[in-house]
Amino acid sequence: MLTEDGKHLYVSYDEYHNLIEKLALKVYQSGWEFDTILCLARGGMRPGDVLSRIFNVPLAIMSTSSYRAKVGTEQGNLDIARYITTPKGEIAGKVLLVDDLADSGHTLKAVIDLLKNNYKPITELRSAVIWTKQLSSFVPDYSVEFLPTNPWIHQPFEGYDSMRPAQLLEKWQL
Repeated sequence: MLTEDGKHLYVSYDEYHNLIEKLALKVYQSGWEFDTILCLARGGMRPGDVLSRIFNVPLAIMSTSSYRAKVGTEQGNLDIARYITTPKGEIAGKVLLVDDLADSGHTLKAVIDLLKNNYKPITELRSAVIWTKQLSSFVPDYSVEFLPTNPWIHQPFEGYDSMRPAQLLEKWQL
């Protein structure tokens, strides 16, 4: 649900999963076949997992991080992991890069540049996200929703960003 001022988008679990399914359909209807999904952790892990199951291809993971300040609401310096975790030795062939959104576009562009320059076994690379903000400098190959007002997206699991084990214990004490 987008707020009236267009500055916040609140997404329920059902909406989130429906959007992932719509992303899967966009990729499928394009006719492009790929060998592996590479998701960017953390935002791309949930969509990457679902797409990996739907398309029955291996899921590789690359960790990136830029949203650490103020409980994940403020973008900082981009950190990209040195290694990709993959069940098949090294990542190769046609790869679908998955993240949750193209916000500034900086992360996706940096990762794609890194992959093209350092992972020669990748023969083709395409990108897929749920949301693309207007301010993004990067345009993914596949995207479900274009957000012209660049809202902050409140994903259904973000409550865990500020929850700590002691709070969880307090919640579940009987």
